[in-house]
Parts: sequence; C-alpha cells; structure tokens
Amino acid sequence: MGHLTSRDAYKNLEDRINWFTQGAPASETLTKILEVLFTEKEAKWVARLPIRPFTLKKAAQLWGTSEAKAEKLLDHLCEKGLLVDSYDRGVRKFVLPPPMIGFFEFSLMRTRGDIDQKYLSELFYQYINVEEDFIKELFLGMDTKLGRVFVNEPVLMTEKTNHILDYERATHIIEEADFIGVGTCFCRHKNYHLGIPCRQNAPMETCLTFGNVARSLAEHGGYTRPIDKSEAKEILEMCYGYNLVQMGENVREQPAFMCNCCGCCCEALETVRRFSPMQPIATTNYIPKINYNDCVSCGKCEKVCPILAISMQENNLPVSDSKEEKPAKKRRPVIDESICLGCGVCARNCPKKAITLQRRPIEVITPVNSTHRFVLQAIEKGTLQNLIFDNQAFANHRAMAAVFGTILKLPPLKQALASKQFKSVYLDHLLSAQNARKKKNL
Repeated sequence: MGHLTSRDAYKNLEDRINWFTQGAPASETLTKILEVLFTEKEAKWVARLPIRPFTLKKAAQLWGTSEAKAEKLLDHLCEKGLLVDSYDRGVRKFVLPPPMIGFFEFSLMRTRGDIDQKYLSELFYQYINVEEDFIKELFLGMDTKLGRVFVNEPVLMTEKTNHILDYERATHIIEEADFIGVGTCFCRHKNYHLGIPCRQNAPMETCLTFGNVARSLAEHGGYTRPIDKSEAKEILEMCYGYNLVQMGENVREQPAFMCNCCGCCCEALETVRRFSPMQPIATTNYIPKINYNDCVSCGKCEKVCPILAISMQENNLPVSDSKEEKPAKKRRPVIDESICLGCGVCARNCPKKAITLQRRPIEVITPVNSTHRFVLQAIEKGTLQNLIFDNQAFANHRAMAAVFGTILKLPPLKQALASKQFKSVYLDHLLSAQNARKKKNL
C-alpha cells in the first residue's frame, strides 16, 4: 500500500504539472526525475497547489494546516528551486515554475550535494534527448514559441542601429531589469556530468535571469549570483566572443531569462537541427545576406553556424568585377533561410565582412508580456479554461481583466477559439461589444 501511495503522489504531481499550458508527457523517466527532485511528501503537497501565483494563506487553506507550517514548507521548496516567490504590493506570492524553463534548469544551475546531479543529468538526457515527446511538445507543440533569439548587436552597421527595436536588444533587456542574476548553464552542466565536453569550450556561468525569478533564485539556495548591469553586459560581450547565441523568453517586456547558448549543448538549438525545417524558436527580425564579390569561400561561416543553416555548395555565380568571360565556378556558402535564426554569428566571424544582416521582409511578432504569451499558447493548446480556473488562481477582477484584455487584442480567429474554449457568456459579451464598436467606427 505504501508503494501505491508513493506512486499516486508522483502521478498526482505529474497531472498537476500538465494542467498548465507547458506540461511534461508522462513516462517512467519523468517519474524518476520527480522522485529525485521532490520527496513523497513534497510531491503530495505541491500537487495541491495552483499553477498560477498564490499566497501563503491560500497554500495553508489548500493543505489544511497553519500558515506558520505552510510557510516553513514553502520556504523549503524555494530553497530547492521547486518554487519561486515574489512580492505584489507587499504581499508575498509563490508560483510553481514549469519544467522548462523552470525547475528542470534550476536543479543544475549550481553545484549542490542534496541530490545526485550525475544521475539526474542521465535522466534528463533520457527524457529530453532520447524519448523526444517532451522536447517535441515543448518546442514544436505551439505556434507561439517559448523562446526567441536576440540579434548580435555588434554585427549591425551603425547606420542600421536606429532600425533595431528596443526589445530586440539584449543590452536593452539588461538595462531595464530591476534585478539580474547569473547561474550555471543547465545544458553544459548536464553534458559535463554525461562526459560530453562543450566543443566551443564555453564557460559555465552564462545563464542570465531577471526580475523576481532572479531575486528568488539568489535569495533561496543561491541558484543565481546577483550581478549589476555592468557585469551582465560584460558577460554578454564575453559570450559574443565564444560565438554563443542569445535566447530569451519570447516576450517584449520583462523577460524572465536570457540564455547564452552553444550549438553543441543547447537543447533548443539541437532541436532546430534535429527537426529542421520546423522552427522551434522565434527568430530575430534579421536575415544574413552574402556579398559574393567579397566572399573568399573560406567556409568559416559554415563552421560557426550553430544550427547548420549554412553549407558550402558548388555554384555557378557571376562575379561582377571578374575579368573572366564565364562565371567563376567554386564552392560558396549558401544560407538556408527557412531555418536561419538571424543570430548574426556568421556575420561576426566573416573575415571579409561579406555577410551583413538585413531586415526580414515579414516582421516576426513577439508577445507583449508573459500573460500575452500564456494566453496565446493556452488557446493553441486548447487549455485556456485551465489558465482561467486553476484553483481560482484568476478569481479576482485584476487577474481576469489581464487575461480578457489580452484576448480582446487578439486577431478574430484567435478570439473565436478563445470564446469556444472558455464558453463564457461574459467573454462572448465582451467580444460582441468590441466588434460592435469596430463596425460603428468604420
């Protein structure tokens, strides 16, 4: 009976994780991962918590215990990186982070002795890299992507900098952050335990987090080291030197994280390569273009591209200043624009500056904030009702207004899908009123 009770605790936790938009497909490996990260008691209690932010009072009510005992357990879960806390108008709130980017990463963002990180790394590899269901669902299961790429700012010509929007700049994200932390890269740390060294010899401490997440991880368990904006920019510049790709949360305002990723270790970049031409990450608004008159066919761009989007091919391409009667025939780099991230690593490494970044003809749309992204993803996954009604997490006017406000700004098709999923008379009324105002203004 005890064994069944234990399994039920972790099964309930799996179900709770999958209540939210970004879940984790059930498997024996996932259960083993949760058994490493959560004790049976912790799994049982966390399974009762809302997915959205909740207060100490709410946790105590759900657990049927005193606020003092509830706070002690909540603090312990924060220390283990399984919850993060924040303060809203002086009220402390907690949230269960998703698996990725979330408590999976936090478990390896520092060296710790309370869990077997080597065994955990092996489980992560099995679950993420071998079984594939999780990584497919995470990166390919929705049109609205979890992460987006930042353009390599130093590559852009001075006269083009006025065309870069603020949210496209990694330096702007750093400048706007009210708290910054840096931690160990989950992907490289995992591979270290697997005996797979980074081929780019990239440093470990490159994972940047911002805002409440960074503060919580720094204060509870030391998963991040607090740094100022100057050091954050120095880390960014160092990562440019290692040809790392900057990827962050796919929002314009207050992203929670920014990774500096190598092509050999990063789960997201590996997914791009494995499932090409499907695009699991939101690209930048730039695309590299090659000036073949200046290109010397050195092949360096092919070598440094983190997702193998550039290949050296034999082409008959005319060279405008060539004195030959026939076009020159030699191997030249060709860019697969269907999968190119627009990161700018190739342009940075071109010795002849023959590669420049140009604005994409169709702008890549980025969600405004986390609420916007959550709603879009919930509509695409058919789980909007979970987002609204999860343990009354949104049962207040302010939170409901944020969700409805986001829905009202969506295209008509997305609004229709949201209305169908939510089946709310209130939402239908809002949408009808909005459409009536639009017709009246025509």
